[in-house]
Amino acid sequence: MKLRCLPLLVLLASTVQPAGLFLQMSDPQFGMYSENKDFAQETVNFEFAIATANRLRPKFVVICGDLINQAGNSAQAAEYHRIAAKLSPAIKLYNVAGNHDVGNQPTTASLADYRERFGADYYKFRSGDLEGFVLNSSLIGAPEHAQAEAARQEEWLKSELAKARAEGIRYRVIFQHHPWFLDTADEPDQYFNIPAVTRKRYLELFHESGVTHVFAGHYHRNAYGRDGSLEMITTGPVRKFLGNDPSGLRVVTWSDAGIEHQYYGLGSIPHEVTIK
Repeated sequence: MKLRCLPLLVLLASTVQPAGLFLQMSDPQFGMYSENKDFAQETVNFEFAIATANRLRPKFVVICGDLINQAGNSAQAAEYHRIAAKLSPAIKLYNVAGNHDVGNQPTTASLADYRERFGADYYKFRSGDLEGFVLNSSLIGAPEHAQAEAARQEEWLKSELAKARAEGIRYRVIFQHHPWFLDTADEPDQYFNIPAVTRKRYLELFHESGVTHVFAGHYHRNAYGRDGSLEMITTGPVRKFLGNDPSGLRVVTWSDAGIEHQYYGLGSIPHEVTIK
């Protein structure tokens, strides 16, 4: 199956329609282009991304971390909120904490600041037969200065995944900032993945709980990996891209046939999206 841009008449006549559509964005990171001097370029990119969401009318938009470049920066946070508020009230917006939002090694103080500015750093949401679990991956990867918080998040996740499995929710999907891995589940530790010891424990939990997809950012490029039935999707940023692809966003649909996704540069997003 493949995401395609189809003429309106074909869309209306199609017999294979998605149960839902959502957009995944990552790393709007207000302040990165200019090293915190301003956020003019981030404003342009994020306004375009939000306008695109209003045009495509997804069920929800999830932004996988690094909302701002400098944790605690009030001006960056205010600009993020100003533009995010332009999203249609009919579309849910879910924020995800990144390392630039809570620090590379989160503390109780940095977590409190994030929660005051952006809301909860781990939580779940439901959209039809899909349940999303938003995680604070900085807390998972570097729990040293907030161990009690990390333990609470892990216990919460175990409990909520068990409930979802018992209820028979069809799609159980994880959203976080750091990828568990970029290519393979046994790859060596590096800056862009979660340490292997922790990674192994969580991947086992995901397999036991029937999680099929993890969506992340952080890498500033696209990457795709798989661990058995689990798909690891790493999405490039709304703002400064470090690889060969342009800044953009990911369009994701789910239906009886499964979950399908496609990354689009900001200048090449189709007018309509469906599954065929």
